[in-house]
Amino acid sequence: MSTHSVMKMACGCVLALSAWAAGAQEAVPSLIVRADDMGSFRSANIACMEAFEKGIETSIEVMVVTPWFPEAARLLRENPGIDVGLHLTITSEWDNIKWRPLTSCPSLVDSNGYFFPMMTANPNYPGLSIMENKWNIDEVEREFRAQIELALKNIPQVSHISGHMGSTGFDPRITELIRRLAREYDLPAIDRVSAMEEYGFSYAGYDGPHKTFAEKEASFLKMLDKLEPGKNYMFIDHPALDNEEMQTVGHIGYENVAEDRQGVTDLFMSPKVKAAIQERNIRLISYNDLTKSLPRAEATPKMTKALNKYLEAVGKAEQDLHSVMVLQHGKVIAERWLSEGAWNKPHVMNSVSKTFTATAIGFAVSEGLLKVTDKVISFFPDKLPATISPNLEKLEIRHLLTMSGGHDTDPTGKVRQMEGADWVEAFLNTPFEHEPGTFFCYNSMGTYVLSAIVQKVTGQKVVDYLYPRLFRPLGIVGVHWEESPQGINCGGWGLYIRTEDMAKMGQFLLQKGQWNGKQLLPASWVEEATTTKVASVPAGVRPEKAKELGLTAKNSDWVQGYGYQMWRCRHDAVRADGANGQYIILLPEKDAVIVTTAHIGDMQAEINLIWKYLLPAL
Repeated sequence: MSTHSVMKMACGCVLALSAWAAGAQEAVPSLIVRADDMGSFRSANIACMEAFEKGIETSIEVMVVTPWFPEAARLLRENPGIDVGLHLTITSEWDNIKWRPLTSCPSLVDSNGYFFPMMTANPNYPGLSIMENKWNIDEVEREFRAQIELALKNIPQVSHISGHMGSTGFDPRITELIRRLAREYDLPAIDRVSAMEEYGFSYAGYDGPHKTFAEKEASFLKMLDKLEPGKNYMFIDHPALDNEEMQTVGHIGYENVAEDRQGVTDLFMSPKVKAAIQERNIRLISYNDLTKSLPRAEATPKMTKALNKYLEAVGKAEQDLHSVMVLQHGKVIAERWLSEGAWNKPHVMNSVSKTFTATAIGFAVSEGLLKVTDKVISFFPDKLPATISPNLEKLEIRHLLTMSGGHDTDPTGKVRQMEGADWVEAFLNTPFEHEPGTFFCYNSMGTYVLSAIVQKVTGQKVVDYLYPRLFRPLGIVGVHWEESPQGINCGGWGLYIRTEDMAKMGQFLLQKGQWNGKQLLPASWVEEATTTKVASVPAGVRPEKAKELGLTAKNSDWVQGYGYQMWRCRHDAVRADGANGQYIILLPEKDAVIVTTAHIGDMQAEINLIWKYLLPAL
């Protein structure tokens, strides 16, 4: 996937960037535009995707018990930038199509085994509602769990739970159940009444009649005029197409479904609506933005002044900085987006990707799936050279983690140019000139092999393995990671995430693997990963050349030592870095994290300005 494609999929409608792109957070209205019932019909699948790609949608709610869920899941997987909610479903309201539960739950179904059509009593469907029957809480929990687990299995980026026809709040016992499941699965439940207070949002609806598209558009525009700066709002409706499929859909009291839902689709893609959102400076956000964004705090006058001087120096140096974010004590105290940077767009991480791959290794170690002393050849018996050299035989996972695998030069470029080659096999068949652990050679293909090992022992790509363990708890969604021809995440490069996601990762490491009171990754692993394991030199620079260049501990952040896919640097700091100026800098003594995205060739010059201007203000 191209960089352009990744940027595009980050937000189907990049309409409200102006409020953020310039930098400082100003008080603007924030709006979630939610599309419900994806999976229910093919028409709904098509409309939800089109309205996201071409319109104003920021969240799509998917139903897993419905006939078109498999297609919906595929479409959502192919577009990881979409914020996805699981629409928990225990009713089946339409006359001509019915849905069954995933589990045995006789108290929730009619005589034909279908979910009851209604949640509350409806004179058109006497006796056919959940509330008119003796529903069983254990059956509800079993069914909800099955739906959650099916959704997560098929759509890794699911970020929250919502309820179809009030399924998440029709009884206090259900409310408590949903609260418990939300905590267990790291999926905020956003349809509870208390969720409005908890997450600070209000519902926004049509301000006027909304039977036709014209009425919908006019009433939606009136609603936009009433959104207040600094407040969060949520708008919900159901896009679909007026086609032969939808013309068969309806129930007593709601017969014009196809026409009505085509109007919603048209509304979400209306040029007039898009223009109004931009003109009114309304910021379109997702549920993930609402529920899992980092907390903000006002910058001190010292930091504000320092940031301005830093940006001025960046400009004078003609550095193409895309974003900068500063956290202290767990809160964002400064953030700016410049050039092509934007708050809601993922950025290529380059070698910052390596730190995420190493973290996946850490999780696998903590789960007993491997040890850092495991021999690399043990994982790939079918990809080894005819003759295994002594150095290759000694190669362990820890040597790949520390860039001391034994290669004299980085084989990455050569391997990637081999047409049709298996990258792991090509790597293992490259001569290992040095004994592992004795010679530092920056080696991106070595990190790729770490990714391949994770996939080998877990049966999952690194990106999928990290979703429940790291990404979902931290609220990192919309993750894209490039793959090799063998379908393995590149490991050493190719990860796309947002600036705030980088900051979350930095804070997670600063907190030694803890997040929201939970120890996700053992603190001992983080300590091990961030401690110097080998002496280091800049990537592509041989030790003797580093001396010739006059690189010393006083003037270079690349000779401070290397841990597990992380660099030590001056000021007792630790960093993940990627080519052209991607940084996650941990400053334990300051309880701070500094993050940048950029396209800057001279990375030492870039970090020098950080040390000169931002560090003293912390």
